[in-house]
Amino acid sequence: MTDPLEIVGPRYGGGSLADVLPSALAVLGVPGATDPLGLGAALAGVRRVAVLLVDGLGWHQIPTAAPYAPALAGLAATVGRPLTSGFPSTTPTSLVTLGTGAAPGAHGVLGFTLRVPGTDRVLNHIEWAADPEPRRWQPVRTQLERARAAGVAVTVVSRPEFGGSGLTVAANRGGDYRGAAGVDALAARMLTALATGPGPTLVSGYHPDLDRHGHVTGVDSAPWRIAAAEVDRLLTRLVDGLPPDAALLVTADHGQLDVPAGHRVDLDTDPRLRAGVAVVAGEPRVRYLHVTPGARDDVVAAWTAVLGPAARVRTREEVVASGWFGPVREEHLLRIGDVVVVCNATYAVTASRSEPPMVSRLVAYHGADTAAEMTIPLLVVRG
Repeated sequence: MTDPLEIVGPRYGGGSLADVLPSALAVLGVPGATDPLGLGAALAGVRRVAVLLVDGLGWHQIPTAAPYAPALAGLAATVGRPLTSGFPSTTPTSLVTLGTGAAPGAHGVLGFTLRVPGTDRVLNHIEWAADPEPRRWQPVRTQLERARAAGVAVTVVSRPEFGGSGLTVAANRGGDYRGAAGVDALAARMLTALATGPGPTLVSGYHPDLDRHGHVTGVDSAPWRIAAAEVDRLLTRLVDGLPPDAALLVTADHGQLDVPAGHRVDLDTDPRLRAGVAVVAGEPRVRYLHVTPGARDDVVAAWTAVLGPAARVRTREEVVASGWFGPVREEHLLRIGDVVVVCNATYAVTASRSEPPMVSRLVAYHGADTAAEMTIPLLVVRG
């Protein structure tokens, strides 16, 4: 296993989260679907596919979870391999990357929070309702829509409160939505949807609790261990209940890193970091800085001097050229900051006044491009 703090680039088209659903659709015989993950041979004859995304279950977190999640550890060792998330390695970006089968530059959900171009408004994708209109903000056809158009029965199973949200519409439009409040309900509703009907079937499930406990109390904290055991129970129920012509694909949106107090820089209490910055977006591990006219170079210089080895400070043009987002559509460019700050190692840039105070108090973060954040599992189980 690689060093968890090693920098890892997204492997779009050759082993990333964006490749999961296109390969699943190819297994199900959807016309025009490609199989970038090469699942066809192993899943020949499969007519039903369930895809479960466990929020926060990075590849590097599986050994830590193993004492509390032996089934998970066993599957990772026998039928698992690492993929990468997209960039940034954050939940909204990853959920839409999974749902569309497209890199972030194409679908436009390029971070946890983004400035709405032409305004000073910062859109939080987790709290997103209907403005901006989801189909305009995220214009790419989803893989669920493609599957349904080809005659596949498509169901999405997630928390009841997420139904109809902007993020759900952006990522999962095309599926029949079923609410499930806990692991038992999630397993039951996924298995019921998987077994219903004689034709090809796709079920997408989402479980958020491991990520939530990691954020609040840290990776390997007592609540995180309990949440890992719940993931194990969920996987066991799903694997045991798979129909003989079905397969289960388990993946994640990102991993996590605990960030010590001494590695946190508060941009709102340092005048050097606020100078020339009009709007702050992104999240603590990846900051998007929208600057006042003519201030870009000064902002780059100031942030580079203050943060030093704690972060890489780049212009929008440099970041787009790097390929982190994949090719970026022109209409999405201004969603990225004039300056992008990507934290190294276990550093973070908080914003005590620009964001809700709870964000600065979280124990673990993600979003950047370390192996601990970017490397995610793919577990492939046949019924």
